[in-house]
Amino acid sequence: MKKLKISGYIQTQYQVADSMNVKSFEGGDFSNSDKRFQVRRGRIKFDYSNTTPEGIVRSQYVFQMDMSEAGFAIKDAYAKLTEPKYNWVSLTMGVQNRPFGFEVPFSSSLRESPERGRMSQIIFPKERDLGAMITLEGPKTGRFNWLKIQGGFFNGNPNNIAEIDYKKDFIGQVVLKKSFLDERLKISGGFSYYNGGIFQATKKVYTIGSLASGAAGFANVDSTASNKNGFAKREYYGFDIQVSLDWALGLSTFRYETIMGTQPGTSSSSASPSALPGGDTYVRNFSGGYIYFVQNILHSKHDIMLKFDMYDPNTKVTGSDLITKDANGKSTGLSTADLAYATMGLGYIYHFDENVKFTVYYAMVANESVVAGPW
Repeated sequence: MKKLKISGYIQTQYQVADSMNVKSFEGGDFSNSDKRFQVRRGRIKFDYSNTTPEGIVRSQYVFQMDMSEAGFAIKDAYAKLTEPKYNWVSLTMGVQNRPFGFEVPFSSSLRESPERGRMSQIIFPKERDLGAMITLEGPKTGRFNWLKIQGGFFNGNPNNIAEIDYKKDFIGQVVLKKSFLDERLKISGGFSYYNGGIFQATKKVYTIGSLASGAAGFANVDSTASNKNGFAKREYYGFDIQVSLDWALGLSTFRYETIMGTQPGTSSSSASPSALPGGDTYVRNFSGGYIYFVQNILHSKHDIMLKFDMYDPNTKVTGSDLITKDANGKSTGLSTADLAYATMGLGYIYHFDENVKFTVYYAMVANESVVAGPW
């Protein structure tokens, strides 16, 4: 029983929106309401580890559940094995965090904002996936403890659904970290890469171009017969950096992450699918990212934070392009799925004790201006 650790946390919250039935990335859309109580996350985690007398984990088995009024879901279910000679190489198999960027795998219990950014939720829904990953990481007491390289193959779906196609997606990451000034200054960062595919239900694959009228839209269509039941390429590149400094004013934390790439979707959505797509494929180039700044106040129990995140699902069009029909009455194929969004968040955190914190958070959401037109 000494090998078993049981932990968990509950995130309860009360939210107020500026109008009824708003769509929201701060805990999901509102339904028949502009105010609500939620158990946003109710987690319990079981961690069984075989550890050597030197503190090295040889094998680890993790199972984590999420329970709330919205239902029950498995968050983690994986086994991790580390080779016993050099302690450099580990194999992890099962439902686990995707090894991409910083915000996606960063624990919700530690994150200062109540939710991940819009982009993270759209391209990496549910954060986790089912697959196998190899990690090369320098031992904590070794000379290469600043380096971690990991990569693996995954289903390409959110963690709580079964495989929906035969394609497997590759995710790889290199992480560097170093401490200075007697551990008071810590710097880390990484590069991430995603290469996968999204199922094409029909032979039609649309990309952005110019219509005959000159208007921008999904003007290019590839109707090759072999496109049906094939895969549109899904490719992301990411860079992230984190800096923290413990000084006279308290702990200052800065985080930055940017991701760009190619995201196949539907005419009405750029989100990574949770079910097998059924319509034509629309390929978009996207970009997005976030900035966090968190400041502890004079080593007290009080923190203030500022967060900015943005997501442009279609970098080849702007708000002035977003019309559904051009001057000739021809459909552009564009929709609200091509709108760019930015969110500014302001927060205050009070650390009640080592197990409890209270957060007050205000999110201001804006989308790019669009021309008047039929929607």
